[in-house]
Amino acid sequence: MNVRNFSIIAHVDHGKSTLADRILEKLGAMNARDKRDQTLDTLELERERGITIKSTPIRLEYTRPNGEQFTFNLIDTPGHVDFNYEVSRSLAACEGVLLLIDASQGVEAQTIVNAYLAIDNGLEIIPVINKIDLPAADPDNAARELEDILGIPGDTAIRASGKAGIGIDEILEAVVERIPPPSGDPEAPLKALIFDSFYDAYQGVILFVRVLEGRMQKKDRVRMFASDKLFEVDNVGTFTPALVVSQELRAGDVGWVAAGIKDIHDAQVGDTITGFDRPTETPFPGFKPSQPVVFSGLYPTDTEDYRKLREALEKLKLNDAAFSFEPETSKALGFGFRCGFLGLLHAEIVQERLEREFDLDLIATAPAVIYHITLTDGKAFYSQNPAEFPTPDRVEMYQEPYIKLSIILPNEYVGPVMQMLQERRGTMLNMQYMDNEGKRIDLRYEVPFAEILYDFHDRLKSISRGYASMDYEQIGYREGDLVKVDILVNNEIVDALALICHRDKAYSLGRKIVDKMAEVIPRQMFPVPIQAVIGGKIIARATVQAYRKDVLSKCYGGDISRKKKLLDKQKKGKKRMKAIGTVEVPQEAFLAVLSSDE
Repeated sequence: MNVRNFSIIAHVDHGKSTLADRILEKLGAMNARDKRDQTLDTLELERERGITIKSTPIRLEYTRPNGEQFTFNLIDTPGHVDFNYEVSRSLAACEGVLLLIDASQGVEAQTIVNAYLAIDNGLEIIPVINKIDLPAADPDNAARELEDILGIPGDTAIRASGKAGIGIDEILEAVVERIPPPSGDPEAPLKALIFDSFYDAYQGVILFVRVLEGRMQKKDRVRMFASDKLFEVDNVGTFTPALVVSQELRAGDVGWVAAGIKDIHDAQVGDTITGFDRPTETPFPGFKPSQPVVFSGLYPTDTEDYRKLREALEKLKLNDAAFSFEPETSKALGFGFRCGFLGLLHAEIVQERLEREFDLDLIATAPAVIYHITLTDGKAFYSQNPAEFPTPDRVEMYQEPYIKLSIILPNEYVGPVMQMLQERRGTMLNMQYMDNEGKRIDLRYEVPFAEILYDFHDRLKSISRGYASMDYEQIGYREGDLVKVDILVNNEIVDALALICHRDKAYSLGRKIVDKMAEVIPRQMFPVPIQAVIGGKIIARATVQAYRKDVLSKCYGGDISRKKKLLDKQKKGKKRMKAIGTVEVPQEAFLAVLSSDE
């Protein structure tokens, strides 16, 4: 069977999309008019940031020098750790991968993770040492690291440059030679795996499928394993990367299916499609559901947009299976949703996609991780919303999630990076050299996950001048000395600004927030106190000064006692006003605090 299904995987910025461009060019999939960089990055956001967010499949035709013809299904995948789930799903549709390594950077954290993902899926790996045309390139060292760290023979690696188009022919030949053809009997009962989907206004839900056995064409009646719903296929087709209608999809093909699916919940990523008349015995094992690790509230700035936001979230979830959400309310911000993400970049991208693709205006609350709380009466529960946390006198123990962090960096930056990890309550596990000269080091630390949430990645990049790369995995919960900091405005709690942090950092964080709030809350006719409190104890305070009417303007000179009388009268009026008046906290104040660096 002359079909090859493969993915391109690598650490972020190692040149996956550029190499995919050269392969498309070589195989005539781009004409001069459509030619542009990052062809497979279809989202406007991907092109702006120069990163891949979504895996994109494309079907290509390749003719060998001897005239033999092959069909390639190529899937370009993201490299950033937050989109790892996207990669794992794409790999289920393939038999092999091209593992890219930057010739100047060598093997990095995400290279290792993606390589193990491919090994776990039993895929054939073709190593490619990319960017060999760079002045700082050292392909021999990259080949050595490949052998030492991943155990892949360095002499099997193809040396290439996606930018200059070097080594493309060797890569295409290696795909034919080394990657096995898909197994699967076209005459067996239909069995197809859904590995992605999106919502189309005209055709309903469009499913991206890998047909494992059997065949599928227009008018076929199919059944979903998970939801047990029946559908009639309207259209099937392949990717160029636009959707192209074809006659049928058969075992080994990667393509798309439209079956008039209106309800988003009827077609889940990881589900198996089978025939209604001749069903397969067992579904494909599917994927482990992704576990969100960062939670943040999303609220529409205009409360009337709540339903529009709900629909947008459902459509986006279809296109991003790693994202989850549930409704929540806040006294300060109204109705919204508590959303779960795989990391901060993921959260940022989802928010931007909602604002652009669905024309929404949103406020996001500060991201938080899931904490485990044990109460004094022995009950235990998980919570990620600081507003739900019980008072300190009812809590026996707080536990916070920890991660095992691996940082690969040049040895001259080890000192400052270790100092930063120390500040963030990290515990060192070990440190090992990755090469014989001792130029690159792999640091292993255990760190509370909440400590790397905000600006850790940016700080790491700036300290190491962009040379450090990081990857992490969850390792469970441990006890921590945590406190809940509440923010009071005019003696009333503002639930949207509550936060959980370590006791040692509570004062500085509370101080920052009250100072920021004091800058943005408008002045009233009475002084407005803004306080950060833990339990009943005030740890920081700032005051928005009152407007003061000049009651003495009519007094020219004269007796001091008359002036005092007027000032006392003003004081009483202010006191009464303060007891009656409440403070409207403007939306800008939330935006300023929630989008500030902390």
